[in-house]
Amino acid sequence: MSDGNRTNYNKWWKNAVIYQIYPRSFADSNGDGIGDLQGIISKLDYLEKLGIDAIWLSPVCKSPQDDNGYDISDYQDIDPMFGTLQDMEELIAEAEKHHIRIIMDLVLNHSSDEHPWFLEAKKSRENPYHDYYVWRDGTEETFPNDMRAAFGGPAWEWVPEVGQFYFHQFSVKQPDLNWENPKLRREIYDMINWWIGKGVGGFRLDVIDQIAKEPDKQITNNGPRLHEFLRELSRETFQKADLVTVGEAWGANTELAKLYSNPDNSELSMVFQFEHICLDQIPGKEKWDLAPLPFLKLKEVFGRWQTHLYGKGWNSLFWNNHDLPRIVSRWGDDGKYRVESAKMLAILLHGMQGTPYIYQGEELGMTNVRYDMEEYRDIETLNLYRERLEKGYQKEDVMDSIYGKSRDNARTPMQWNNGENAGFTTGNPWIKVNPNYKEINAASQITDENSIFNCYRQLIRLRKQYPVFVDGEFHMLCDEDESVFAYSREDSDSQLLVICNFYGKTVNNPLEKPEDSAKLLIANYQDTDWNDILRPYEARMYLINKRDNI
Repeated sequence: MSDGNRTNYNKWWKNAVIYQIYPRSFADSNGDGIGDLQGIISKLDYLEKLGIDAIWLSPVCKSPQDDNGYDISDYQDIDPMFGTLQDMEELIAEAEKHHIRIIMDLVLNHSSDEHPWFLEAKKSRENPYHDYYVWRDGTEETFPNDMRAAFGGPAWEWVPEVGQFYFHQFSVKQPDLNWENPKLRREIYDMINWWIGKGVGGFRLDVIDQIAKEPDKQITNNGPRLHEFLRELSRETFQKADLVTVGEAWGANTELAKLYSNPDNSELSMVFQFEHICLDQIPGKEKWDLAPLPFLKLKEVFGRWQTHLYGKGWNSLFWNNHDLPRIVSRWGDDGKYRVESAKMLAILLHGMQGTPYIYQGEELGMTNVRYDMEEYRDIETLNLYRERLEKGYQKEDVMDSIYGKSRDNARTPMQWNNGENAGFTTGNPWIKVNPNYKEINAASQITDENSIFNCYRQLIRLRKQYPVFVDGEFHMLCDEDESVFAYSREDSDSQLLVICNFYGKTVNNPLEKPEDSAKLLIANYQDTDWNDILRPYEARMYLINKRDNI
């Protein structure tokens, strides 16, 4: 039944927790070194035990894999490295038996240059598919403008067959789609409705804020027609079923996010915004340049998003994904205090309003990796290494940037046990396993009640138990404290109090002891007495029942 006219106030995804799987690195069922759909099916018991409600599946559609599946050559087939369409249908059905929905990752800003649309488009200017892409006239020696691609090099590629350049914001093998063309949009809507008919539970939309690009004006995101396109997309597809939809929107601010996630259900459920991720990016510097992480700014950003969207939109809550370094290595301590800091970061995030996302291995405290250069696989990392050496950077400095920010940090194989290849594959893994898998793995944590895994499991249960997690209004506490991140959430019945020491040193506790009726819901140290000090990375979450204090 369509619920397109309903608001999203009572949607299932508001108290859900979503788990992201990067399929090629999750579980390999056939020994070819690459994770696959049958591997995921084999781990559904593990995911049900964790307690998650949905799996966001990074791209599994047919692809030449120039950008790890974000270059799709057939939106309605599965890449053979992952299995078959029948495997996908089995995954959707088996996940449902485990009370888990499957969220597809769709790339609607661009396709592969091997997609049949593009193969036709470059044959001639008169071809009916030519206008499915963004073309500009010119000569082979003169680009239409000086725009650069995100992965390096010009954003324009010459096609001699048609005497034109096509526009690509990412790899040269990822030509941008022309959303100005209504025929293209109709093809996209038909494809999405086909997947809805297969029973998927929602969609994550890759770089969706870039579909309304105007390259002549050097506009790549938040183009003038963006929200018009999204409203049409939602009417024609998403509103036909009870789905969760999340758009990747690097250019979003809180005002734009209110449009994306408007409770009237006219666009999307929520967006991934990255302001809290990009805090160390200094104007005039590139994203690979390393800089100190500004803690007070982190608090300000989280507080602003929590308060500005309250009652007017919805937050996605995440620390990690397939494009980001491991959070315990970035904001925590992946050495002495790895367990404590991983739990602290989890408690801090899961107490906020929004839908939490767990990236595979985050629930184990998996860390960044330091490979030799020949062991890296990510196209962005490889291009960065080459370009920076050509510009005269010292190799040691380039490697430090890669160690800190390479996307391959998130793409190392899932660490299931302390056996060969961490239990990920019986073959040769497509990318090297992080050597610390003998100490950090799922098998050692599932039965340990004090493990990071069981901390996440407890947080997921709490979210489903107490309405304040979904509905409570956010209030930042101690906003100028340079070591402590503390906040409260309040609804009519209860108050949630979260206090976290963000660093590896003991600090004074800036909060007064809560009422005696306060219940300690979760902490990352085993003793539970309130202290005037907070130990390294200490985190506590309390529930105060207002009715007990009347």
